[in-house]
Amino acid sequence: MDKIEMTDVITRLRALVEQHYVFPEAAADISARLAAAADGYPIDPAALAAAVTADLQAVNGDRHLRLVHSPEPLPERADGDDAAEWASMRAWAERTANGVATVRRLPGDVGLLELNPLLFPAAIVGDAYAAAMTLLAPTRALVIDLRGCLGGDPNAVSLLASYLWDDEPVEFTGHYERRTDRVRQSWTHAHVPGRRYGRTKPVYALTSATTFSGGEALAYGLQALGRAVVVGERTRGGAHPREAFRVHDHLEATISVARSVSPVTGGNWEGTGVSPDVATSAADAFATAYRAALEQVAAHDDASGAEARQVLADALPEDATPLPV
Repeated sequence: MDKIEMTDVITRLRALVEQHYVFPEAAADISARLAAAADGYPIDPAALAAAVTADLQAVNGDRHLRLVHSPEPLPERADGDDAAEWASMRAWAERTANGVATVRRLPGDVGLLELNPLLFPAAIVGDAYAAAMTLLAPTRALVIDLRGCLGGDPNAVSLLASYLWDDEPVEFTGHYERRTDRVRQSWTHAHVPGRRYGRTKPVYALTSATTFSGGEALAYGLQALGRAVVVGERTRGGAHPREAFRVHDHLEATISVARSVSPVTGGNWEGTGVSPDVATSAADAFATAYRAALEQVAAHDDASGAEARQVLADALPEDATPLPV
């Protein structure tokens, strides 16, 4: 990259921010900041990406605003053409079991669903979610591990939430879009493939300081509806859906084009993260939630209850602090 190419990148990036960023006033400030710093930016693409990302995020701390360096050349594509991104997502999903890292029945009739690295687009991984939830549906309590979930597709979030609700839809979240100047509502589904978990059995969602974006959306929405107890650490705080734009052979801009709006709280977790109901370290979150789930199952006078009581007696430390129910 030479100086002229670098200047072209900044010019293109400023135009994209001004046109698409969900907060127009902040977009003007960000564009002015980039213009003022342009002469001092490095021409090395990787170094440029780091420097520009710092300036993109300096105005309001939006972590979805980034200039991303790719060591490999990025394919040519028109704005709005997401075919290459979908192909990449599909390949990534296939390498990571569709983001369903663990599906397991734990001793005591507690289900475990670990989701990482992403909640991939529902059109890609819907069948995997149906299979996972069908296997977990008979369990008496559920732990959803989002500690390693780095983001995801809004449609995947609402699909997963649908399995934790009944067939009467509920508004789960929404997104204000600058392009349309309206809130696009996201509801749970009246029908899902496979078996539902339903809305009555206990659910615990584990979070860490790494949990971001789509992982946060699932935890926040379930918490707001009172459907899950969030256990672990405060999350990173990224609530703005974004789009990607190719601005150079090795550089891609990600720009927030919408903001999440909860129908329950009226707000979102941008900048603050999702605050856990039960704060503990990420390392201790699973044991804390598992014990709480076992205690709830143990209250049942049946085979599952007896199994949970035995696990509590045999395998968990007596001084472990139980969660409030």
